[in-house]
Amino acid sequence: MNKSERQAAVARIINQQPIATQDELLEALKAANITATQATISRDVRELKIFKAQDANGNVRYTLFRGDEASQIERLGASIREVGLGITRVQFMNVIKTLPSNGNLLAAQIDEIHFKQVVGTLAGHDTIVVISPDEAAAKWFQQRYENSFE
Repeated sequence: MNKSERQAAVARIINQQPIATQDELLEALKAANITATQATISRDVRELKIFKAQDANGNVRYTLFRGDEASQIERLGASIREVGLGITRVQFMNVIKTLPSNGNLLAAQIDEIHFKQVVGTLAGHDTIVVISPDEAAAKWFQQRYENSFE
């Protein structure tokens, strides 16, 4: 099986089953008669932009991140409205609080858009630090998204 076929199988499994760990993903692949190593699966997870997020039942599971820039911006706004709790600007940074287990997904969405006003993000369990090149860029980011938290 080549890489693209394996990655298509990984995406299909993640869309069809609640998979929360790479070990569970390896087991699901094995059940589908697909052999892969932990290192290979780890690369696939990174390349396919697979992230952990809470589902509607509150369970953490892998999910695929997709979309063009317009849909990514719309999706980011929707995600902020859904899991964001607040934003605070501190000089050239914004600190975003999220519901538990959603910091990484939201930060990944911000990173994926490649805003010129964002140098990078640091994410934890329920907090994201959005680093901007200067205070004006941080203020732009805060103003763009602060109404999404209400």
